[in-house]
Amino acid sequence: MNELDTFRQEVRNWLEANCPASMRTPASEEEMVWSSRNITFQSEDQRLWFERMRDKGWFTPDWPEAYGGGGLNRKQARILEQEMARLGCRQPQINLGIWMLGPVLLEFGTEEQKQTHLPPMAKGEVRWCQGFSEPNAGSDLASLQMKAVEDGDDYVVTGSKIWTSYADKSDAIYCLVRTDANAPKHEGISFLLIDMTSPGITVKPIELISGKSHFCEVFFDEVWVPKENLIGKVNGGWAVAKRLMQHERAAIANLGDQGQCNFRLGKTAKQYYPVVDNKIADAVTRDKVAQFDMDEMAYNLTLQRVMEEAKQGGGPGPAASIFKYYSTELEKRKTESLLAILGTQGLGWEDDAFSEDELSITRSWLLAKAMSIGGGTSEIQLNVIAKRVLGLPSD
Repeated sequence: MNELDTFRQEVRNWLEANCPASMRTPASEEEMVWSSRNITFQSEDQRLWFERMRDKGWFTPDWPEAYGGGGLNRKQARILEQEMARLGCRQPQINLGIWMLGPVLLEFGTEEQKQTHLPPMAKGEVRWCQGFSEPNAGSDLASLQMKAVEDGDDYVVTGSKIWTSYADKSDAIYCLVRTDANAPKHEGISFLLIDMTSPGITVKPIELISGKSHFCEVFFDEVWVPKENLIGKVNGGWAVAKRLMQHERAAIANLGDQGQCNFRLGKTAKQYYPVVDNKIADAVTRDKVAQFDMDEMAYNLTLQRVMEEAKQGGGPGPAASIFKYYSTELEKRKTESLLAILGTQGLGWEDDAFSEDELSITRSWLLAKAMSIGGGTSEIQLNVIAKRVLGLPSD
């Protein structure tokens, strides 16, 4: 038995002993545990699983131990992923800081910034949100106007952000701000970290058609931010943001087990259509389910391969846009198919004539539309793929 085989057995034994049985099932949106300064748990098992993984450093298994990580190498971290998937372990927490901001800090941050921000992130002690889009800077993000003006050892930030997910529940936000109004629009942008408890910040939730809202508007009225919270160079924020968005798109694409809709097409179809010899009797529906299952499996296998290649080559590249695009379009296709299977039972909103599962599927169908916008619209992703992946001319 080689070293990796020994490590795999150790990981397997540890997970078997430490992951509670109730944490080995898919988590609904309501059951997800989010990192936070004021973290809450719905059960003792959630708390135990969170604390045990945190204490192992396995929230960030391949980060250096000096920053709160597990110190595992790439192959060991992959083994941990595989063994958690084999056992059906839930993610012990949802932490956008780890998935997006953390890798950027490891690449662009100073040693002091890493020591300040990474350990609390690795322990799930801070909930981060992202302040990029503005009312007049969405797809054309570089048109952003929220300004940061130097004043001694600080920046004074004024402006607003929109479509900021979970801003009303977050402890801190990483923002793109304009620090040079006279520079070309891509070159006058900087990347700042801002505490959400800072005076002058107001958050307003945005209602969604699905009936659930995690989007917010965030208003900044002369918010003072220490210059030590600048990541990268002054006016060099666009390069930092591009790198972060690569991680963001990879994270969105890799959230299959935390997806917006946990219902399987085949299982749902068998509940609403006649079944003969354990097969869906309707041939058209059966073919649609089989085609989707094959596409989903091919996507997951390709994603796994490319993510492994990315780890060896220094992180996700432009190809991450392919997976962000395909995963969100796949989710839209899935929820549309589920709604078609439900028929008139997919028309519910809040009525006793519809089950909780049926209402959940209807809302997931509505929410899937937003997933093809967040993190860069599908149209933007297609442009990135054409220019950066396929190398097609812009003219």
